[in-house]
Amino acid sequence: MTTLNISLTEELRAFIDEQVAQGSYNNASEYVQNLIIKAQLETMLLEGLDSGEPIDVTDEWWELKRSRLTGMITKLQPQLLE
Repeated sequence: MTTLNISLTEELRAFIDEQVAQGSYNNASEYVQNLIIKAQLETMLLEGLDSGEPIDVTDEWWELKRSRLTGMITKLQPQLLE
């Protein structure tokens, strides 16, 4: 893992320390990493929403998707299903 030094206002540092103190994170680094991951996920979700025409997602659609993905996993990594 690599190190990145950043400058924060005292208010931001206090806020991060408060989040860590609440027990959800082990340290400030873990909190900031989590924020970045959430931002990346949000970006991917928004890109997905803008990626084409909307479709109706029904129980049947999910079953077909699950079946196709299970088949792909079985072909690529049989030991994952054990």
